Amino acid sequence: MEVQVKLRDGATRSYPVETPISAVASSISTSLAREAVAAKVNGKVVDLSKQLDGNAEVELLTLKDPEGVDVMRHTCAHVMAQAVARIFPGTKFAIGPVIENGFYYDFADHAFSPDHLPLIEAEMHKIIEENHPVIREVLSRGDALQLFSDRKDRFKVEIIHDLPEFETITIYRQGEFIDLCKGPHLPSTGRIKAFKLMSIAGAYWRGDSNREQLTRIYAIAYAKSTDLAEHLRMLAEAKRRDHRRLGRELDLFMFSEDAPGMPIFLQNGMHIRNELEHFERSLQSVRGYDEVKTPVILNKRLWEESGHWFHYRENMYVTKVDEEEYALKPMNCPGHMLIYKCRPRSYRELPIRIAEYGHVHRHELSGSLGGMMRVRSFTQDDAHLFCRPDQIEDELKGVLDLIDQIYSVFGFSYRIELSTRPDDSMGSDELWQQAEDALKKVLDESKVEYRINPGDGAFYGPKIDFHIEDAIGRMWQCATVQLDFQLPERFGLEYVAEDNQRLRPVVIHRAVFGSVDRFIGILTEHFAGAFPYWIAPIQVRIASVSDDFIPYAKDVLSDLQGAGFRVDLDARSEKIGYKIREAQLKKIPYTLVIGAKEQASHMVSVRKYGEGHLGEMQVESLSAMLHRQVKNKELLVKQ
Repeated sequence: MEVQVKLRDGATRSYPVETPISAVASSISTSLAREAVAAKVNGKVVDLSKQLDGNAEVELLTLKDPEGVDVMRHTCAHVMAQAVARIFPGTKFAIGPVIENGFYYDFADHAFSPDHLPLIEAEMHKIIEENHPVIREVLSRGDALQLFSDRKDRFKVEIIHDLPEFETITIYRQGEFIDLCKGPHLPSTGRIKAFKLMSIAGAYWRGDSNREQLTRIYAIAYAKSTDLAEHLRMLAEAKRRDHRRLGRELDLFMFSEDAPGMPIFLQNGMHIRNELEHFERSLQSVRGYDEVKTPVILNKRLWEESGHWFHYRENMYVTKVDEEEYALKPMNCPGHMLIYKCRPRSYRELPIRIAEYGHVHRHELSGSLGGMMRVRSFTQDDAHLFCRPDQIEDELKGVLDLIDQIYSVFGFSYRIELSTRPDDSMGSDELWQQAEDALKKVLDESKVEYRINPGDGAFYGPKIDFHIEDAIGRMWQCATVQLDFQLPERFGLEYVAEDNQRLRPVVIHRAVFGSVDRFIGILTEHFAGAFPYWIAPIQVRIASVSDDFIPYAKDVLSDLQGAGFRVDLDARSEKIGYKIREAQLKKIPYTLVIGAKEQASHMVSVRKYGEGHLGEMQVESLSAMLHRQVKNKELLVKQ
């Protein structure tokens, strides 16, 4: 009996049933047989040892394919575990999945340190050189339990017990090493290319802080050594730009063990934050937004009405006030629903656009916290647009235009995703489909590129997510636009139509920065702390050559501060070279040197961060130049 196989190029070939995929590769070309590492059969990635059992679409994967690289990373995780088993007998193995750019494996019953990583790496290279075949085996539940019970692998035994009754159970063997795994894997360990063990961290079994603590070893792996080297270079650059270090050095923000995951803004960070909010406020004002403020803590019944209590409860901070349950708001939406509902509304009022810089709190596990990028307390630049159904498209287009305008000022390119209905959602299929279709139509008509992100919408509606790309190519999810037919129903929102009918408005949820705190963290890393002049905390530093020139320096300081610039004076009894270097370390856009020559000519000597000496200028000319940079939001500062 033969089966029909449709290949990547559209060609169809016949093969005997039970032909392994590796033989399909060999029948096409010897080079493909040599380079293939796995295959996609009817869309599912499988081992090359997989046998054809029916007609299928087959796509051979090499290390040029992202899926092929992930298969290599998966096998590399097994090789790392095998190396650990050789060097540290008695170590127990939990899980070792593929993650972005690499993999990790969780271990127990051995205390690892960074000094162990070179030893493990060296043993991994031996295993790769030994080129062990990687063999897949199917076991019965009883045989699998017996195998791992005999080996005292308690984590594997627990995993098997938790598998559905009729789940196929597979193990993979390479040399003396055996692991419980679904696969797929490379044909042999010798096919692994470039890798590096990176770090050690703590983890909990199954992510539960009440369970056993494990040691996690992280690694990266690539198909080419040049790709690995480039990734390491990018990591070094990311370390140079780390917002946590720059936040301390530049007096932007700090964190305290007394408030984990809750940023504390310092004076310079507040300057940036105020400028960002002022910038967005000015754009929102001309677009018809009204700013509001809602309480930080609200009664439980409001969260039940909104649905958050049933869909988001585990992320909320709850307390009791006068024997009633209240919660710190994780989102601003319910408060804005109350504002809309506070009085009768007419169709003539719509659209109503209300915005708030709302302070929200969301409980995150301590292990997931990371500087400004993952916090428990932050400010969200939320807005809610209440509109009629016939206004949806225009309102969505206006929001997309606002987001593009703001991101363009910072030089950000971005990627758009349409996130659809999640499993944990509320509302009817009809309303969800209506909302998804409306978002898709606006994106299509705007002629922007986007991709579908299935199942990642909010529990009350689909959303458009914006992922901005920073200076070193990393993507950050920031802006979000959500179309919501659910909350108007739950809160009983109405407006009186032209024919006096009472109808439901539609709600558009919108955030541009997303978390203002996180956006500042992203900006800090994007610009490596050298912020554009218009948002720089200190825009100009005046440095006097000696005490003799302090009076003139103070006159210049007064003139520039009077013109609205953020300026300070370094009048310390230090050498001028030291003062200039310190201003550079603080990444201040302009340093003005004042000595005898400058005082005599009533000029200032101007140095620009990243470019050096610009020459002498009159204060009036300098002020005019700086005003242009603020007005035009110029990105002139080098990183």
